[in-house]
Amino acid sequence: MSRDKPPLIDLQCEAHTYPDGTVGMHDVKFSVFPDEVVALLGGNGAGKSTLLEHLNATLVPDDGELVVGGTPITEENRAHARKQVGFVFQDADTQLVAPTVLDDVMFGLQNYGVSGDEARERAREALTTVDASHLEDRIPHYLSGGEKRLVGLAGVLVLEPSVVVLDEPLAGLDPERSQLVAKRIKEIHQEDISVVLSTHDLDFAAQVADRVCVMADGNVVGDGTPREVFYDDALLDDANLHPPSAVRVARDAALDATAQPVTEADLVALLTETGDSETLQTSSTDSSERD
Repeated sequence: MSRDKPPLIDLQCEAHTYPDGTVGMHDVKFSVFPDEVVALLGGNGAGKSTLLEHLNATLVPDDGELVVGGTPITEENRAHARKQVGFVFQDADTQLVAPTVLDDVMFGLQNYGVSGDEARERAREALTTVDASHLEDRIPHYLSGGEKRLVGLAGVLVLEPSVVVLDEPLAGLDPERSQLVAKRIKEIHQEDISVVLSTHDLDFAAQVADRVCVMADGNVVGDGTPREVFYDDALLDDANLHPPSAVRVARDAALDATAQPVTEADLVALLTETGDSETLQTSSTDSSERD
């Protein structure tokens, strides 16, 4: 994460109210920096989707400002935000519009005037990036939920955005497909693209995120590293969230409080280290007794 560089997205939203009078967000200040994965957490109605849809100007603040890549976004240049900030919606079907997967991934490029041959080549590269090349001749609406999510992601990546936004990327996916999507998110990040995602799965957030933001009642109420957030009991209680499995197990097992594991891998490493220490202590005691 590069906070020494200007943010890729800087949102100041004093208020956003829906037509029915529902307040979606208020007093929100949210930035996305180069080279980071941000997980947005909160219960239903906390404002996560509302915030995400402000990041590419799908929604605009009633009072506030969105700046993308140093450019303030207005009614006249919303296209700049949508090109720089790719959005993968929770309902993947809303983004699938063409008769084949390849045509679908090419669609955005062609809207920007990219020629057929170049669009086709770039679309195939994007499908390769998400390991979905084998799907290019398939009919999008007959794909599985996980496959649709990957095709939607390819359709965003082909436009070469600086930030990819994913609204509940694991919604409706089985564990195997969820891990596939998690792997692709990490690979996208390795290509120097920042990622912002919302999720109800705190284990997934702990696995992929560099930074975690917690929302409640239309506002960002917490922001920090996974360790800072997931060991802040008061913050999680206020947002009606339960810590990831690794945090709960570490506490139940009374493991070293300073280690603060947040992922399964962290927990395994800590348990292995603890086990090795106990083995060494036992071996040392046995050796002393023999002497």
